[in-house]
Amino acid sequence: MVDYREHLTELMEKTGFPPDSRDTFLQADKRLFTDSVLSEKLDDIIEKYREKRFESKKDMLEALSALAAEAGIHEYTMHLLFFMYLAKELRETYRKNNVSEEIYWDTMCDLRAKLIECKDVHDVWGTFVGSWFSGFFEFDRFALGRLQYEPRTYDKDTYKKNGAVVETGDPVYNMHIPSLGPLTVESVYDSFRRAYRFFEPKLCGKPIVFVCGSWLLYKEHYDFLPESSNILKFMDCFDIIESQENDFGDAWRIFGKYANLPPEELPQDTSLRRAYRVRLLKGQKTGYGFGIIVFDGEKIINK
Repeated sequence: MVDYREHLTELMEKTGFPPDSRDTFLQADKRLFTDSVLSEKLDDIIEKYREKRFESKKDMLEALSALAAEAGIHEYTMHLLFFMYLAKELRETYRKNNVSEEIYWDTMCDLRAKLIECKDVHDVWGTFVGSWFSGFFEFDRFALGRLQYEPRTYDKDTYKKNGAVVETGDPVYNMHIPSLGPLTVESVYDSFRRAYRFFEPKLCGKPIVFVCGSWLLYKEHYDFLPESSNILKFMDCFDIIESQENDFGDAWRIFGKYANLPPEELPQDTSLRRAYRVRLLKGQKTGYGFGIIVFDGEKIINK
């Protein structure tokens, strides 16, 4: 049986878990490991995950939810705690692969991002997106400064602009934007440079290609967000090649626990919320975009 308590304490401190949340996870850990039946079941789930014996992420989360119910722990708390346990072994994987502690801790800050989102939306310390984390723990997704990246292959038609060419099947790096504070231009370019250096051994002297699909890249933002918006400055980095309307499934990312309220009742405490509230009051659509950045280590060359 592995003793995780010291690891959990360090993880929560290093990644900035709010003090109020820490007792929740330490108490849950105590509950699991003072009952031999519960701890054995947890060990079995960890081993099954490690050996890739779950048929799907859904099956894994259902096993964790069943354990949570038996232990009297909220399932969202159990889901996040499970990945907090896995972070102990992941740290060793980083060391064995000579990836820095800085990158490890930056990457693990995603746990805090999802923790805060869950508290904001559901008033629970945990995560309601447990299926999201696997990329980190399969050593396939890394936080490099402000942004996160995972290697993928380009699955769209050939892209050409300003001498940059991306063919179907070419290696690209899919980008994610965690909810970890302001998205400033300075932090974005710093992350691009970090990503270039990190992945440079795989680039064979070529520029790095970033791709991103997100509500943040919805082209209509240029029509209704204020000119000072960091989102617009982030969008300016991309050649946005797709933009389409959707059903605003990302409302919770903007309005948190208020996402299901009628437009007239939505909060207006940030410029982003005000802009979206006005748009929704007008009955106008929201959407999603997909963009490409070709970066040579210092500058974007496809813009």
